[in-house]
Amino acid sequence: MDTRDTAEQAELRRAARRLARDLSPATVAGLDDETRTARLAAAVLDAGWLELRSDGGDGGPLAGGVEAAIVADALGGTVADVAFTGPVLAADLARRAGGGSTEGAVVAFAPDLIDAAVVSGPVTTTPVYALDAGTDSSVAYVLVPDGDGHRLARVPVDGTASIATDGTDLTRTILTIPAGVPVSEVSVSVVAGSGVAGQGRILTRDDRASWAALGLALTSAELVGLMRGVLDVTVAYAAERQQYGVPVGSFQAVQHLLAESRCLMEGSLSVASYASWAVDNLGPDDARAAGRVAKAYCARAARTVCETAVQVHGGIGNTWECIVHVYLRRALLASQWFGHDGEQLRQLERERLGAAHGLS
Repeated sequence: MDTRDTAEQAELRRAARRLARDLSPATVAGLDDETRTARLAAAVLDAGWLELRSDGGDGGPLAGGVEAAIVADALGGTVADVAFTGPVLAADLARRAGGGSTEGAVVAFAPDLIDAAVVSGPVTTTPVYALDAGTDSSVAYVLVPDGDGHRLARVPVDGTASIATDGTDLTRTILTIPAGVPVSEVSVSVVAGSGVAGQGRILTRDDRASWAALGLALTSAELVGLMRGVLDVTVAYAAERQQYGVPVGSFQAVQHLLAESRCLMEGSLSVASYASWAVDNLGPDDARAAGRVAKAYCARAARTVCETAVQVHGGIGNTWECIVHVYLRRALLASQWFGHDGEQLRQLERERLGAAHGLS
């Protein structure tokens, strides 16, 4: 694969980073600025980025996984508090099912956040969670078993879901949908063969593998952006913070920490770039395997880089006012979404080595 940006991708990267830089929170206090948040959400919507994986008219997406990953990376780099990955995943899942409009839709996940929630009856039987919901989110997609595949069904969000106020990530909305919420058109989807209005096909195993590959690629790209962003903040701090009359960045121990973090970020960029390319250029299983490798590497690297950023900031790094904890918190959720590093390695053991219960 050629990792160089095309002219269009380079322009998208510049535009996404510029928008994120101008409208993202510069401080922890900025997270409470509702005017800024609304401007950011409107700008992302107007840019058309939420529709990147919508149907382009021929059943394929408007843009590839690489383009979607470019935006995820840019928004992660500034901890932009705007819904992106959630709506994009909803659009991609609906497109694969031949569904109609996905405006205001997100995907509901099982409690472990690894896969889309599967509901086999007329109501949800356990709480499910809609990650990265927007202010206009009104419906969450769930999967309904149908033969060897699944169909898409809706769970209402308005008036039924509650916003998780005790979540780790301060920049994304997580909606908790309790047990007992009705699932629309479940009986129709099972008996008559229709789910979401306009749905034309059952979601196969390959569809779900390809969709998971996209999710792994987007969360990996976001982790790369988070590493780049928190390193920028930390390097700038190390250059201005003085100890014994000199910047702390002049100390060799600090330089080693930052250099190692940079190497981890660059390695993550390489493996995440391959995963985003694989989404549309490899088979479903191979694309998902590439995503698993990327997620395992990026999740471990991001945790190390964010913790290093806290350490380099010293005492201030452990306070609420220092924005590095916002990066760390977001990295923790991004790492868990679609499975943390340990989960990815276990799945790779099973799929590639045939080790059903781990290596002995």
